[in-house]
Amino acid sequence: MTGWTPDPRDLDEPAPLDAGVSAGAAAAVAEASPAGPFARQARFGRWDGSQLLPDLSADEIIDALADDVMADGDLGEALRRLLERGWRSPDRDRGDLPGLAALRERLRARRDEVLGRYNLGDVLGDVRAELQAILETERERIAARLAGSSDEAAAPTPELADLLRQTIAKRLERLDSLPADLGDRIRALEDYDFLDPAARERFEALVERLRRSVLDRYAAGMADAVRSMSPEDLAANRAMVRDLDQLLQQQLAGAEPDPAEFLARHGDFFPGAKTVDDIIEQLAQRMSAMQSLLRSLTAAQRSELNSLVDGLLRDDRLRWDLAQLAATLDQVLPDGLGDRFRFSGNEELGLEGALGQLETLGRLETLEGQLGDLGAPGDLAGIDRAELRELAGDDAVRDLERLDDLAGQLEAAGYLTRSGDHLELTPRGSRRIGQKVLDDLFARLRRDAFGEHRIDRAGRGSERSEGTKPFEFGDAFDLDLRETLANALTRPENAPSAERGRAIQLDATDFAVHRTEESTRTSTVLLVDMSRSMLLRGCFVAAKKVAVALDTLIRTQYPRDDLTVIGFAYYAREIRPGTLAELSWHGYEYGTNLQHGLLLARRILARSGAANRQVVVITDGEPTAHFQDGQVEFNYPPTRRTIQETLREVQRCTKAGITINTFMLERSRALTEFVAHITRLNRGRAFYAEPEHLGEYVLVDFVRGRTAHRRN
Repeated sequence: MTGWTPDPRDLDEPAPLDAGVSAGAAAAVAEASPAGPFARQARFGRWDGSQLLPDLSADEIIDALADDVMADGDLGEALRRLLERGWRSPDRDRGDLPGLAALRERLRARRDEVLGRYNLGDVLGDVRAELQAILETERERIAARLAGSSDEAAAPTPELADLLRQTIAKRLERLDSLPADLGDRIRALEDYDFLDPAARERFEALVERLRRSVLDRYAAGMADAVRSMSPEDLAANRAMVRDLDQLLQQQLAGAEPDPAEFLARHGDFFPGAKTVDDIIEQLAQRMSAMQSLLRSLTAAQRSELNSLVDGLLRDDRLRWDLAQLAATLDQVLPDGLGDRFRFSGNEELGLEGALGQLETLGRLETLEGQLGDLGAPGDLAGIDRAELRELAGDDAVRDLERLDDLAGQLEAAGYLTRSGDHLELTPRGSRRIGQKVLDDLFARLRRDAFGEHRIDRAGRGSERSEGTKPFEFGDAFDLDLRETLANALTRPENAPSAERGRAIQLDATDFAVHRTEESTRTSTVLLVDMSRSMLLRGCFVAAKKVAVALDTLIRTQYPRDDLTVIGFAYYAREIRPGTLAELSWHGYEYGTNLQHGLLLARRILARSGAANRQVVVITDGEPTAHFQDGQVEFNYPPTRRTIQETLREVQRCTKAGITINTFMLERSRALTEFVAHITRLNRGRAFYAEPEHLGEYVLVDFVRGRTAHRRN
């Protein structure tokens, strides 16, 4: 490959690429340049963290899923776990992909920020202060009139002037006699005839704002209805609240009420709602902030706020109905209505500010719950991106989009397919996971130098090995030209001379050929114990990894060999290689029917034309079941008959030339004695392996035991 030497002038003052320009766009600009991709128009700068790096590749995603797929056999569950934990890059400069747990942590940090900034020391202090300012304005107006305003001077007679003074003085007396309770004071002032127009406007604006803040958190439009005070509007509010309470009571009793009639009458209060759950969700969103505020206040503050709400409603029946509705909704919701929040900051919140921050806290908790309750990867599409952006920022939305795209990347790469909402591995995906498992197992063995399988006879091998040898009659004429010429040149008769020039004469003794190995075909049946004890002892996943890795090894390194996997418990059954990765332990099967497994293995190997046939058994216990008269006989502890029938099948395998190698995952005396019987009858081998090292033992033994001989 021809290297590229940059012009030093191009490297003196590099102009960094704009952070908003992608690498692909920069490459496109370079290709469009007449000077080629390395023209002087291209500049390179130091990465400052603002440039976007490539997303995860499909290969990286499937590799990250491999262990979980092997453990559970469920691709959807494995993908859900990856979404939960995210992906950590092995390259520190590349950056990680935060998972849903990290997104929830951002929301919790935002919640802690709000709670640590504000406090609810005097949540109605701003209302009291505003009301006091209104009263002071009114008092000043009254004092000015009493002191002799133009209105008094305009009185035609002293009697009328005195009457005006008495009327104005009564206003002052009424202000002096206002109740101390905030709600009662507002209710009293609503019937008061303000003398100062500005004070009247400020009071009406205050009441309107409070009604908007408080009453619309119960039901949409209630503040307008209460403000208008028309009998029709109040009647509609009362009817809606009572009908809604009745609907929720039916839901609470376990019935499934039809909301059609309710929505036909009161649908304006709940826009877009179609089900009872929709109504409850909207109602909970409106009322939760107020209920949270009530729960977060002291008893005295709570009493004052309730009094304020009563003063705003001005309708005793509606107040009672709303209280009943709140109590019913609190029972309907699983976690109750509204949470108690403990504010610890220094910044005082007024009523509207408190309700706004409590709504934010409620939205944060709702979104956090949604991110934690995802049942399937496809549920990510239901997360409100606009809500997430407002509460956690653009970075959170970008991370969520990348998480949501993982399944699509796997599907586009051909690693998975969809069956409705169910995700399944394709054959290509199974092969990729098998390669990952195999690579992981061999990665532990890099310090081991395992050779090939040996046989005692030489042959013309199809595989070239390292080194050369002098050619002998019968060897394949796979000539090593360099070694052959070197041999010829070292002979004295080939030395350059004036007569012969530099001509070289070859002799039969000069020929050197590559060494070769004779490769033989091997058929293997892997018998995997799938009894209940394998799962309880944590051996099933280890055995499954062996099957996947061995299948991948044979398919990629020894394509002339073949492998069959048989699982045995109460009875034995063949397992297709394509389903190994997603194989899971389901059900509850007694028995270890090794006899049936050996029977199936012998029949399968009888159809094979391979010179070498072997059975690899992985088990954690002696056989406890066998076939007798076409029926499975199960006994625990195992009977003599079960042991005899199993050993009889071992003898049949031995007569057929089938080698049985057994890997024990348990060192019990009974299992050890039984396996010793197998090795005496079959002259195979027996191994004890811990589950975490089983794969290494089996793979090394397979590679060492495969018949190949290097000629000397």
